[in-house]
Amino acid sequence: MHLSVRTCALQLILSQALLAQVRLTVADAVSQALADNPQLVTAAARVGVAEGLQRQAGLTPNPRLILQSENTRFSGFPAFKYPRDADTYAFVAQVLETGGKRIRRVELATENTRRSELEAELSRRQIVSRVSIAYWAAAGDERIRDLLQDEVRSFDRVVQFHRDRVREGAAAEVDLLRIEVERDRLVSSARTAELDSERATIALFREMGKGAFPTVEFADTLEQARTVAVVPLDQVLEQRVEIKLARASVDQAQANLRLQQANAKTDPDLHVGYKRTLGFDTLYAAVQFPLPIRNRNQGQIEAAIAETRAAESSIAATEAAIRAELESAKRAYESRQKALNDTLRPMRDRAGEVYQIVDAAYRETGSDILRLLDAERTKIETDLLYIRSLSEFQQSAVVLETAQGSLP
Repeated sequence: MHLSVRTCALQLILSQALLAQVRLTVADAVSQALADNPQLVTAAARVGVAEGLQRQAGLTPNPRLILQSENTRFSGFPAFKYPRDADTYAFVAQVLETGGKRIRRVELATENTRRSELEAELSRRQIVSRVSIAYWAAAGDERIRDLLQDEVRSFDRVVQFHRDRVREGAAAEVDLLRIEVERDRLVSSARTAELDSERATIALFREMGKGAFPTVEFADTLEQARTVAVVPLDQVLEQRVEIKLARASVDQAQANLRLQQANAKTDPDLHVGYKRTLGFDTLYAAVQFPLPIRNRNQGQIEAAIAETRAAESSIAATEAAIRAELESAKRAYESRQKALNDTLRPMRDRAGEVYQIVDAAYRETGSDILRLLDAERTKIETDLLYIRSLSEFQQSAVVLETAQGSLP
């Protein structure tokens, strides 16, 4: 009865642990990161603000209804009669915009909306890039953790083998101490790797905008084929959002300059309406013109010109940064790919073969413990280097796709 209760409790714990584990691919991680991401929600709200201002920019000034009475008095001779002696006005005033101000406002608001949309797209691509890089970093740390834990379990069997030999008098106790020290060093490395894996997983979920950190099963393997087609520089410059954003900044600055130049032109204020004076109903009309003697909007125009120059110069700076980023990403990708294919895979295979040979010889003769430990250490270090290189290669592929602007 006690055994069945313990078995049921163990099954319950294992089932809860399995339910808590999340199977995750890169596409899943990116999809979850883009869904209800606070940063993207903020960017979308800014686009909504720009669209509202764009609609507002297309509206013309409202007319004004003016009711006015003059010459009212309360004493004097002859006696005051309001319908006869007061001057009464009722007229409509309308500002007539000149210089195409409304068109210029709409142009500027349209450019602001376009820039907000590009900023939202840039935020989306940055999230995709960061999440993809964090995924491969976490997947690599998990593989390193699993490798070291497997090595610890394997080394435990070696330790037990030597304890048996020492007990039988077939091996020196000092050899057992050496193996136990090596095992303790490996356990310490495994614990550090476990902590690194947990931190990398937390970093992944943080990039995804999540507040919960479940156990993850990384469905995409580090060894999966990864080939990034090289994109010509001209095409990169056309599809990178940063270049589009820099060019949109120039268009925005130029639209603002045209608006400020239009604002320098005066807008007449037209008045048309009714006037009653001395008992007669008459027509009232007037036109008012601001006199541009001191303020001709020259300060805003100068600022807009400077802003246009700054925006134009930023295009060249952005292009130079993209060229450098692209070249660096391309070289890193090609270098890591070549190292994996030409060096690390053969080296890993050779280290494994050497360890198998030395281990078999040691188990047969029981001699040269130092050679066995050295072969074991070399095998582990080579496996770790191989896994880290795989993770870095996958990350370099993401960086290259980001630099080329081809990351989906």
